[in-house]
Amino acid sequence: MRTGGGVTLGACSAVAHVALALPVAAALLLPALRQAAETAVRRLAALERRRVVALLDGAGGSTEPAPDRALRYLAARIPVGLLGGAVLALLGLGLAFAVTLVFSWVTQTPWMLERDPGTVISGGAIAYYAVPGAVLLYLALAGAAGVARWDRALLARLLTPSREERLAQRVEELARTRDAVVAAVDDERRRIERDLHDGVQQRLVALGMLLGRARRHPDRAEELVAQAHDEARHALVELRDVSWRVYPAALDTGGLAAALESVAERAPLPVRIRCDLPAEPPATVRAAAWFLISEAVTNAAKHSGALRVDVEVTVVDGRLRVAVRDDGRGGADPGGGGLAGLARRVAAADGVLTVDSPPGGPTVVTAELPCA
Repeated sequence: MRTGGGVTLGACSAVAHVALALPVAAALLLPALRQAAETAVRRLAALERRRVVALLDGAGGSTEPAPDRALRYLAARIPVGLLGGAVLALLGLGLAFAVTLVFSWVTQTPWMLERDPGTVISGGAIAYYAVPGAVLLYLALAGAAGVARWDRALLARLLTPSREERLAQRVEELARTRDAVVAAVDDERRRIERDLHDGVQQRLVALGMLLGRARRHPDRAEELVAQAHDEARHALVELRDVSWRVYPAALDTGGLAAALESVAERAPLPVRIRCDLPAEPPATVRAAAWFLISEAVTNAAKHSGALRVDVEVTVVDGRLRVAVRDDGRGGADPGGGGLAGLARRVAAADGVLTVDSPPGGPTVVTAELPCA
């Protein structure tokens, strides 16, 4: 049924493309209309790609093909669509022929296609037409399947980028990834500097002042040294927190699941972790996933008013999929500083980050990272 629907839609679109061929060709020759014509051609090619992928199990092809490639594809598939329409028309005529024959035989009424109005189809006539009818039905179905294969082949051949285009796309992707790495490193440096300046550095300054006062006031030395000891202990705790936020040792010793347990323990709200991994991902992927989850949980606790966070980590088609969902108020801005930093960190690992946060919630932060 899906193949028949795909071939039928292809036949209809081929007829429409024949009707649009002259207007589009004329528009391409006019500078004022050329851009609009190229946009229309690309959209038509994208629609054809969706039809072939959804109904004919096609694969490949670019969602944003170049205008010249899209035009070649549309021109090449016109005969394919018309052939599919012809096959379906013959199949429909054959089925109508068979239905009228069987109806005349079952009801013993005159066959509407017989010249002699009194002729009734007999069982012998049904048997006579059955064999060639079955052969023609097979040929029609095989023809429809062939048209579907032709459609898939055209999509893969004409809309798939060439080797040079793929290399150019990869170079652009690597350039973007490099920029994302540099930006992520800068963000990390600023965050570490901020954590050290606002926490550990202040503690150490206070510690130095207390020790200085203890030297100047020997009579209060015991009290001031005790206060200095407390400050040193707090500074050590904050320094451990900073180092944990940079890179937790549990990532190397216990793996991603163990590191995520520490995230749940340190979070100020309930966090449920579901980490189902057949094997540990590479170190860079583990670090990116941990950083994403840690920051997403922190953002949910600080800004969303959430009461609970659910974290799910799975592997789908060789890619690590991370989903962080909170029940907060929603309305998070993907272009904001925090989420933009997460996107850069994920992009630095060749991953993709998506944020779904409608007003009223929930907010779902999803990332896919390549494991290979």
